[in-house]
Amino acid sequence: MSTTATAKPASLFADFAAATPADWRKAAEESLDGAPFEKKLITRTYEGIDLRPIYTKEDTAQLPESWPGLPPYTRGSDALGQRAQGWHICQESDGTDATAFNAALLHDLKSGQNAVSLPLQPAVRLGLDPAKAGLPTECGLALTSVNDVDRALRGVDLSAVPVFAQAGVAAGAITNLLTGWLKRQGLPATDLHGAILADPLGELVNAGSLPVTLEKAYDEMAQLERTVRTDGLDLRTFGVNAALWAEAGANAVQELGLGLATGVEYLRAMNQRGLSADQAAPRFLFTYSLGSHLFMEIAKLRAARLLWTRVVEAAGGGAAAQRLVCHGRTTRWNKTVLDQHANLLRTTTEAFAGIVGGCAGLQVGTFDEVIRPGDEFSRRLARNIQIILDEECHLGRVVDPAGGSYYVETLTQELATKAWALFQDIERKGGLAAALAAGYPQSLVEKTAAERLAAVETRRDAIIGTNLHPNLREKLPAAGDCSTGTCGCCQKAPAGVPAGAVTVKRLVPRRRAEAFEALRRRTEAALAANGVRPQVFLATFGPRKQHAARAEFSAGFFAAGGFEAASGKSSETPEAAAQAALASGARVVVICSTDETYPTLVPATVQALKASAKPPIVVLAGMPATPELQKQFTDAGVDEFIHVRANCAKVLAGFLDKLGL
Repeated sequence: MSTTATAKPASLFADFAAATPADWRKAAEESLDGAPFEKKLITRTYEGIDLRPIYTKEDTAQLPESWPGLPPYTRGSDALGQRAQGWHICQESDGTDATAFNAALLHDLKSGQNAVSLPLQPAVRLGLDPAKAGLPTECGLALTSVNDVDRALRGVDLSAVPVFAQAGVAAGAITNLLTGWLKRQGLPATDLHGAILADPLGELVNAGSLPVTLEKAYDEMAQLERTVRTDGLDLRTFGVNAALWAEAGANAVQELGLGLATGVEYLRAMNQRGLSADQAAPRFLFTYSLGSHLFMEIAKLRAARLLWTRVVEAAGGGAAAQRLVCHGRTTRWNKTVLDQHANLLRTTTEAFAGIVGGCAGLQVGTFDEVIRPGDEFSRRLARNIQIILDEECHLGRVVDPAGGSYYVETLTQELATKAWALFQDIERKGGLAAALAAGYPQSLVEKTAAERLAAVETRRDAIIGTNLHPNLREKLPAAGDCSTGTCGCCQKAPAGVPAGAVTVKRLVPRRRAEAFEALRRRTEAALAANGVRPQVFLATFGPRKQHAARAEFSAGFFAAGGFEAASGKSSETPEAAAQAALASGARVVVICSTDETYPTLVPATVQALKASAKPPIVVLAGMPATPELQKQFTDAGVDEFIHVRANCAKVLAGFLDKLGL
């Protein structure tokens, strides 16, 4: 065998000059055929961040070096990330019956779930008697006694699985019930571990009022922390449910900034009660919503750790106290009643983002959660999403899989910068409690939600199966308590507000598909009553290339509301088109042709249609180029114009009103 060293091969790219970002942009602009680069290749998000088509090393050159497990923990609170102990599969069973909950929980724990999530009724979270509070009882458990706990958790080994519960202002009472149940069995209180979370500000904005003052709630939070520390419980007791803001339509910056403001409010209150940052901060658990923008959600969780490190350090907390631990929950904002199995695809992406972003615990909503309580089948699918991502995709074997990505690192810093600015804005207004009393955060989120809903209603933001490519043969499920995506819970304020209690403007959870689902309910009712859907006739003119684009657009536009569109043979004259339209019996007629032919075709076609004994609603596909032309067509009898900027949901609702449906 030869001992001569093998010569190092020459670089395969030695003969090519290194491409620079400027070179890439020049090539990209040439491919756009004159279209503006910023318009075609830059995406403006609801967070006010411009997403570029390519990121390079130069974008992260000024960022400080960071490592997993070291401050500022952007790359993870643990040096080994998910490799250390994975994440908790923290699914939640629906229903109010404790015995049925117990049966479902035991089944799920034997099938891959490794945490207990306790959903509590609104009254319980507010520390009220569920029988007297006048609050919804359609979902969540009414845990008010040790016997209730026994029915819900009988057979569960709490030393083996952590417990997670959003407990509002009742965290102390719930903790006492759980430790009391353990004592009844002769088991140590230290078997209880996980998170029983007090979150009075979250409960306040969720319900609109609290039966106790914030000062009293803070006193109880401080007392619970001392009790837990004295008893040696491995339990997180301070909750920041930032997901509440996202479920109401907030963007990622608002969810981060308002979540941070909540955490600082609690840190400050605990400090006033003698708890240092080193004592209080390790008891926090943040809950974030996980939405459909994959990289935004990954960056959001990374930015949250960066922000929390900064405030805890400023409060005097050491490196250990600066570690943020978070729980993720797939959002209901983007889930749909229509084409409900598409929700499986959405939750898979969201779960992926939560794991890559570093969630310590994760709850994946069932695909039918906005329709009905999950059953064994839908719970199994939701649970298996996490198990597959862990055991088949091996996400738990990679430390910070997003680390080093120029895109993710840049987006993380941009989110953190904007969220910090919002947090400072809230601080200037006296902190979150004062800002909530003034309605400021609520108004910010309402404005963002309105923008996002308008984008859906105009179909700029697509919801596949709902406002784009709907399946008109789909049978809609019956409307139930879960149609708002919250099982009817927390939709009402308490029956009475005690003297001295604090009240604020409530935060209303929403789903972006609701406007189109309401339209489909109306058209489905018409189908059930009349045997046919509302009919739309597409009056097309000339060869296919003359009308095809607008005819296809119009069919999709009306289908989003459950209308059925049909067209006959393309017409050559206005009279022939009107005759075919009237013969179809459709009560809505859409004229489809080109801008160049409309001045000749529209007036005559409309005149013939409106001369009928039962004139239809006449719609023009496309917006006239000038106000004068629009007035001319309106004066001729055109009732509505549909185009890419039209609010589809509102236009179709108006048609249904006119049709009396």
